[in-house]
Amino acid sequence: MSLKTRILGLAATLIVLAASASWVAYQELSEDIIERWGQQVAEIQVRYDSARLLQSLEREIGLARQMASSSTLIEWAQSPDDPALKAHAIRQMESFRSNFRDNSYFVALRGNGAYYYNNTENEFTGNQYRYTLDADKPEDAWFFQLIDEGRDFHLNVNPDVELGVTKLWIDVLMRNNQGDIVGMVGTGLNLDDFLEDIVDIGQEGITTLFVDFNGAIQLYRDRNYIDFASIIKPEGQKNTVDLLLEDPQDKQQILGMLQRLKQRGGGTGAVESGFVTVDGRKHLAGVAFLPTIGWFEITLLDLNTLIPASYLWPLVAVFLASLLISLLVFHLIIQSRILRPVLALEDATKHLRGGHFELPYLPKPDNEIGRLVDHFETMAKRVQLNTRDLEYQVANRTKELHRLARVDALTGLKNRRGLDEHLEAEIERARRDNQSFGLIWLDIDHFKKINDKRGHQAGDEILCRVALWLKTSVRPYDHPGRWGGDEFVVLLSPCDTAVLKQISSRIRLAVEQESLKTGIPVTVSIGGHLCQPGENGDTILRQADRALYAAKEQGRNRICITRSDKTTVSPGA
Repeated sequence: MSLKTRILGLAATLIVLAASASWVAYQELSEDIIERWGQQVAEIQVRYDSARLLQSLEREIGLARQMASSSTLIEWAQSPDDPALKAHAIRQMESFRSNFRDNSYFVALRGNGAYYYNNTENEFTGNQYRYTLDADKPEDAWFFQLIDEGRDFHLNVNPDVELGVTKLWIDVLMRNNQGDIVGMVGTGLNLDDFLEDIVDIGQEGITTLFVDFNGAIQLYRDRNYIDFASIIKPEGQKNTVDLLLEDPQDKQQILGMLQRLKQRGGGTGAVESGFVTVDGRKHLAGVAFLPTIGWFEITLLDLNTLIPASYLWPLVAVFLASLLISLLVFHLIIQSRILRPVLALEDATKHLRGGHFELPYLPKPDNEIGRLVDHFETMAKRVQLNTRDLEYQVANRTKELHRLARVDALTGLKNRRGLDEHLEAEIERARRDNQSFGLIWLDIDHFKKINDKRGHQAGDEILCRVALWLKTSVRPYDHPGRWGGDEFVVLLSPCDTAVLKQISSRIRLAVEQESLKTGIPVTVSIGGHLCQPGENGDTILRQADRALYAAKEQGRNRICITRSDKTTVSPGA
């Protein structure tokens, strides 16, 4: 046998062995890269989908809670047969309707079971009463069960047989000053539109669904899997997420992810992931808990669709060609132009696989491997930029949602939630620094008569003007806000009795004088309390409310200042 034959035979054997070894290494490495990449993408996609859902819901939830705290609706719910209260309440309900995304609302009274509703088309104006809830009807059981459980907030997907609509309902309980449940309010989002906008995003290889705290499917692109009216169904009869899976181990795994997230207490940013089989195809499942609404978001990624292994096959051809050249050239060329770049690229791949985007120096010979290294660096930079961009977008959206949840939409002042947070902060600061601070509670005198006489639009304009005068009357570092209805609250810090009286007088005088220029005279009654270190929020609000009540008792357009040891009332003139 000639040396040439032996060399060719040896080269062929080496090529076959090297090719076989390369194929096995390729299979393992490519699968590992795809799985690790998929896990990062799954976490990013889960957070992105969660942010899109919360962005759509948090505003509606906030409006529903604001509606549930309406003193007008609460008063009517306790006396549902009073025609004057009913008329005022219906006007209040209609004012909320235009603010909801779906331009619809419902109000259900516990006392007589009356259910009121109006939709986007304003179809039921003048006839908002639709039917009476019956505890013996299965379709009305949701109302009475939520009342029995005392759940102040609930989301559910449910068809309303009486109204002939299927929606994602936002339910909020109404409670009176004693904490008793007097009814329920909320709104509904069109299910088909919501599924199209949030769930069925039309991106091949990505499936998104949302399940409730017990795993029942609430939002999914296939309506046949949605567990309508979950709250009234016993466990075992619900359409839970494990129905999408065939393998018992996969079912146990997906339910285990939900359980682990529950045990964590729904920590922000926590994501569980794992591989499951859906419709005979391997998927990477990412799960996150959304504590704001009490649901889980599940994203299923079909990695074979998103990044098929065949996309990496050209790398095998490049590697084999480089291997063949390595058998025909000197060791130095093999070392400098092939082995060294490949080893560097392998190290960089491990670096990237570990989540480190700052890559070491990669040599780039003028061949296929050099171009591969360049593509790899470009890919790594793009993944890094995309990751940072998604994180930046999620952070900005979360920050904006946080801000909107604390601002009153009508006046632009802080709302009750924002004021509560500042009040708690001031209480803690006062305790820590042993300093007092002031709280002013004011409302517009005879505001209801103004609304009844001039209409709600004029009433809203007055609220906005009072808010403006209030901002111009306080110091830049004070915190004015709208507590609700025609009531406003101002937190003053630092503050003593003299400052509290001075700013209270300035506010009262500004409202009285400036309102005369508008043609609608307005006055306010003011209750102020100088808060001492150690006083809690309930005590402070109770003292300010007592002062406000005293100012009204003295004839309105008055200022009443309280401390823990004394109370003073100042006339308006």
